[in-house]
Amino acid sequence: MKQSRGFSLIELMVVVAIVAILAIIGLPNYAIWVQNTAIRNATESVLNGLQLARSEAVARNTNIDFVASANSGWTFGCTVPSATCPAVIQAKTASEGSAGTVVTINNAVIVDTVRFSNFGALAENGGAAISMDIDSTTLSAADSRQLRVDISTGGSVRMCDPSLGGQDPRRCLP
Repeated sequence: MKQSRGFSLIELMVVVAIVAILAIIGLPNYAIWVQNTAIRNATESVLNGLQLARSEAVARNTNIDFVASANSGWTFGCTVPSATCPAVIQAKTASEGSAGTVVTINNAVIVDTVRFSNFGALAENGGAAISMDIDSTTLSAADSRQLRVDISTGGSVRMCDPSLGGQDPRRCLP
């Protein structure tokens, strides 16, 4: 008697049907996860750009302007350009990995520019801290995991999650 090895056509069709059902169920959650990852990448990019701008202000002993665009791109350079201090020291476009996000600066005094003094503190902001919200343009409010970058008057930069509360260290401080 001959033994058959392998799978029958019916067994293979059942496995394909189960995989298809799981893919249909999981695909929307995967898309949400991808967009929330883009929000996190954009937030980390803005955070790193702000930290670089602050360190350049201290290293060059001059005011540095960090200019955020609405789509998570940014650039920073000297407030008063010169031969030793260019108008654009470094820039990042939104197309470098986080194109579906939007940056909103909460403080009404500042439109899109954060200025660091030569001491690394905020300059010309009237003593107020600045918050930048980074969110997705493609997700609903319920699915989006908005993040925030807080800049203190002393110039320290911190990323936080406004949806968290209690004693969680990732929460945004009042």
